[in-house]
Amino acid sequence: MHGRSDQKFCNDLCRNAYNNKKLGKSSNYMRKINRKLKKNYLILRELNPKEKTTTFRGILEKKEFNFDFHTSIYTTKNGRVYYFVYDQGYSELENNKFMLVKKKHA
Repeated sequence: MHGRSDQKFCNDLCRNAYNNKKLGKSSNYMRKINRKLKKNYLILRELNPKEKTTTFRGILEKKEFNFDFHTSIYTTKNGRVYYFVYDQGYSELENNKFMLVKKKHA
């Protein structure tokens, strides 16, 4: 091996192969979840280009929105529950209608 005295791998290929093998199964699981979160995020962002709007369950389902995947839940003082995918959120209203909101960054 050439290079630094504390070098652990012979080259980048060896280092990448080692880390890919080490992280294999857990990384695949996390990648699948992150893909679902990203898809949900993009759907919400597309349907809510400003800060607040409404849509219907059928529209979300047609775009294959997965209601089981979100990053946080926020409950208001009056009990309304918002599910967030990063900064894009939604709350179920009545008659299969949803309010879409964007969280303001501090």
